[in-house]
Amino acid sequence: MFSVYASAFIAFLGPPEYLEGEEKNHYWPTSESMTSPPKWITFPSTVAFRPFEADVLHAAVFSKNASAISDVERIAKVIQACKAIAIRSCREYEGDYLDVAEKVTRKTIIPVGLLPPVRAEMKRDSSEGEIFSWLDMQLSKSVVYVGFGSEVKMSRDQVFEIAHGLELANLPFLWALRKPMWAIHDDDALPTGFRSRTAKLGMVILGWAPQLDILAHPSIGGSLFHSGWGSIIETLQHGHTLVVLPLVLDQGMNARLLVEKGLAVEVDRSDDGKFNGEDIAKALRKALVSEEGETLRLRARDMKSIFSDQNLHYDHYMSGFINYLRA
Repeated sequence: MFSVYASAFIAFLGPPEYLEGEEKNHYWPTSESMTSPPKWITFPSTVAFRPFEADVLHAAVFSKNASAISDVERIAKVIQACKAIAIRSCREYEGDYLDVAEKVTRKTIIPVGLLPPVRAEMKRDSSEGEIFSWLDMQLSKSVVYVGFGSEVKMSRDQVFEIAHGLELANLPFLWALRKPMWAIHDDDALPTGFRSRTAKLGMVILGWAPQLDILAHPSIGGSLFHSGWGSIIETLQHGHTLVVLPLVLDQGMNARLLVEKGLAVEVDRSDDGKFNGEDIAKALRKALVSEEGETLRLRARDMKSIFSDQNLHYDHYMSGFINYLRA
C-alpha cells in the first residue's frame, strides 16, 4: 500500500480491525471520538480533529457510499491484504507517528521520503512574466503566498473573509485564486474595491499559478494555505513561515502537527468552523512580523535543510524502499 497521507493519519486510525463491524462501533462510535488522540498514541499529542471537522469527516468516511462500502472499511481491507505500507514521510519529521503506525497496523512501514518536487526550467508566458516582475520588486522574505488549491470550493463568505484578512494584515501578498463557481465575472470573485484598495500592497492571480516557481522566489516569506500534505512539503522545502487554515479531510490533523512542532500558526475559528478576517490578519502578523513569531520563523527556516534534502529523500529513503522490493 502506498499512502500519500502523513503517517500521523494512519497512526490515528489505529488497527484496521477497528475500522470494521462492531469494533468500529466501539472505537469510532461518533464524531466526538475523533476530537482527541486515541489511546494507542501514548506520547503527548494534540493531533486530532476539531468538532466541526470531525462531524463532516466521520459522516463521510464511516458511512457506506455508492460503492456499498465505507472509505475506512476499504482502507482496512487494503492494510490487511498488503505486506507493507509505503508512506510519503520521513523519520526526521514524524518518527513517533511512524512507529505508532507500524505497531497498530502490524505491517512493515517504509517511509519513502518526502519526495520534494524538483522544479523544471520553463519558459514563462506573458502573464507569468507579470507575476515574477512584481515579485522581483518586493523585499526579500516579505511576501505572503496565499493558495488553497482547487479541491475545495470555498463559499463567497470564506473568500471575502480571506480578502478582508489580507487587507487588515497590511502585508505584501500574492493570492492565487481559482475563480469560484458562484462568481459570474472575475470582478464578482472579490469584495467590491478590494483590488483597488490593495493595488500597492498585493497581487491576485485569478486562475492557475506556477506555485513551485512562486514558492522558490526569494521575496516569498510565508504562506497562508489549507495545510494539505503536498503543499506543506512544497512550502517547507523553502523554509517559509506557515499560517494554516485547514478545510477538508486530513488537513486539520496536518495543521495540529505543524503547530505542535512550532512550525505554524493556525487561524482561530468559531465552534462551527467559521473564520473571519480579523483572525486571519492576527495569525498572519503573528507568524510573519511579530516578535512573538521569531522562534516560529527560525524553526521554519531550519526545516528547509530537511525538507529540501534531495539526497535524504531520493537516495537514502527511496533506496531503502527499492532494497525492500528487491529482497
